[in-house]
Amino acid sequence: MRIPTKEEVLEWISENPTLTSKRDIGKAFGIKGAARIDLKRILKELEAEGHLEKRKKTYRDPDRLPPVSVLQVTGPGPDGDLFARPLEWQGKGDAPVVLMILRASDPALGEGDRILGRLTEVTGDTHQYEARLIRRIGTNPHRVLGVFRKTTEGGRILPIDKGDGKEWQVLSEGVNGAKDGELVEAQQTGPKGRMGLPRAKVVDRLGDPSAPKAVSLIAIHQHGIPDSFPDETIAQADAAKPAPLGKREDLRNMPLVTIDPADARDHDDACWAHADDDPKNAGGHVVWVAIADVAHYVTPGNALDREARKRGNSSYFPDRVVPMLPDRLSGDLCSLHEGVPRACLAVRMQLDSHGHKIGHHFVRGMMRSVASLNYVEVQEARDGTPNEKCAPLMQDVINPLYAAYEATQKARAERQPLDLDLPERKVELTPEGKVASIMFRDRLDAHKLIEEFMILANVAAAETLVAAKSPLLFRVHEEPNPEKLDALRETAQSAGFNLAKGQVLKTQHLNALLNAAAGTEDAELINISTLRSMTQAYYSPANFGHFGLALRSYAHFTSPIRRYADLIVHRALISAHGWGNDGLSPEGIENLEGTAGHISETERRSMLAERDTTDRYLASYLSERVGNEFTGRISGIARFGVFVKLDETGADGLIPMRELGREYFRHDAETNTLTGSETGIRIGLGQRVLVRLKEAAPVTGGISLELLELEDKKLPSGQRRGRSGPVRRKASKAKRKSDKVKRKVSRRRR
Repeated sequence: MRIPTKEEVLEWISENPTLTSKRDIGKAFGIKGAARIDLKRILKELEAEGHLEKRKKTYRDPDRLPPVSVLQVTGPGPDGDLFARPLEWQGKGDAPVVLMILRASDPALGEGDRILGRLTEVTGDTHQYEARLIRRIGTNPHRVLGVFRKTTEGGRILPIDKGDGKEWQVLSEGVNGAKDGELVEAQQTGPKGRMGLPRAKVVDRLGDPSAPKAVSLIAIHQHGIPDSFPDETIAQADAAKPAPLGKREDLRNMPLVTIDPADARDHDDACWAHADDDPKNAGGHVVWVAIADVAHYVTPGNALDREARKRGNSSYFPDRVVPMLPDRLSGDLCSLHEGVPRACLAVRMQLDSHGHKIGHHFVRGMMRSVASLNYVEVQEARDGTPNEKCAPLMQDVINPLYAAYEATQKARAERQPLDLDLPERKVELTPEGKVASIMFRDRLDAHKLIEEFMILANVAAAETLVAAKSPLLFRVHEEPNPEKLDALRETAQSAGFNLAKGQVLKTQHLNALLNAAAGTEDAELINISTLRSMTQAYYSPANFGHFGLALRSYAHFTSPIRRYADLIVHRALISAHGWGNDGLSPEGIENLEGTAGHISETERRSMLAERDTTDRYLASYLSERVGNEFTGRISGIARFGVFVKLDETGADGLIPMRELGREYFRHDAETNTLTGSETGIRIGLGQRVLVRLKEAAPVTGGISLELLELEDKKLPSGQRRGRSGPVRRKASKAKRKSDKVKRKVSRRRR
């Protein structure tokens, strides 16, 4: 049996950073029995010479596990508790003990079972982690969402999917306490039974189909978002192993950090900045952005790739995420967890003192995040109150990031991207799934910092691929069409502002309008109207620029875990640099146009489902406050009524025509106004209103309002009439008069 040389051992550790224990090295070189003593002697000598100590610091993981990991059940303890061990432990000493926390609906687990678990670090005498079961490795039972109907033998499930007319049979032992009429989630337990129906067991009771806990699941199914992975896809994800260093550039000594929302489950981007030491770039900065190397695992045409393309993107809801990739990748191997070596594509960008990007280059590397931070704690640290995690990072990580960001603001001011001020709503849920509060997210400099660096990285990717004449998918945002601009111009003029006409529209013109309205009562109106005048962004293999960001070339590179477009750009970069055979395939290039159209549609599908979900949660939240009065602002005018955005929650409600007053209101589509036939009251966008909540329907998300005051003035009192009798005659008269005026105007224009 040949004992490896010291050089061979060091080379193994370098190329296999996640397999560096004595047992791993011995297994790699086929060392058994007494030969282990010789291996131990070599390792001791390397340590004494200083080589292995350096390798420990550089290549070994710290003594902690990532949030998602593969575990093997070791069996019950003395008290009957079920324990497991991590299969990919790379820390020093013995692997930590993991206690399984199982739900009643989880399958029975036995010794030797391999599972994918979500881990939480705890302080205990018998165990160091607790794990919730995501699923058993190698199993992927089909799931269904439906209404449970009780029978003498147990029950049946009627799927809510319109295209799924097949009922499921539930035996008495699989009912799990479900009641007749409840919305449940069930998983298949066997083939068709004697009644010809697939057998299932209830794994989650969601209660009333209109209850908050069911909201996102209904939206997912109504919009046809795939929420279960095929067996082949899961098997491929389960078989994936951590990427080796190989020919990658070693970035593990670089203090890259991830900065995400506090509740983020995955981390696909990391960054670091420092002052540029190039004497030709005095006062400049170097910014590194590293992105998870998803392309290493999701190669063209494999099962993971087919399913990722089908989904197009991940979909995010207040209580759940429907990921583009299985948990094994999205929450583990492709997530840049703190202290864990992860494969990445990274870009080094050189900025001058005014934040202009003057150079960049890409590498395929191996990184290790020094910290997983959230926006709030980073901002608090910058503002002078760092916590224990941020305090050691202030000098070398956080302050340099902000210094580089502040420089980019100078370049941004010159470029003048569209600067909309529209607060984002966040639905806070209780553990039971009920709406606890509706909040508006703060826009911190920490958010803007990450956004700015991601934009720079996306620009660098597009420029690199354009220069290489490589096929890719651009993120395209075209100029607003003239009709929408005219509508915006009229809205601005009605509020006392001006939008230049008769010249090539640039974002700086729109920003001038937004700045003029800032701080006034009409600020929100102008921001919303400007947003509505924009075209929708989409993906395309042809480059038409990005109007909103004021950029000639723009591509999505920074989120390949959750967007298929970014994976395409990663593959293009791999092909352009000759980094491997997992770049763009000929078939992928040929189908770029079809892929662009498909993922643009899946993006819109997710946006609609997410918006419907938020609307239903808002309706559920407000359903207990029917009869209350709210202030708001008119956000839309239609022939059938007036839309109002409520100040407190940002919810959009409808005032039907019948609730506007006792008179008939004429709708003018050109000016986007309603005018009372008797009083001449004019209702338009942006006006302040006081309304009463008449109805909030959680099932549909609809909110119905009654108008009480318009611009702090009560409406004329009196008996409301229906849409018949005198009102209908006046409506016809008003319409005839309006049509007559329009005919006269039309003749004059000819």
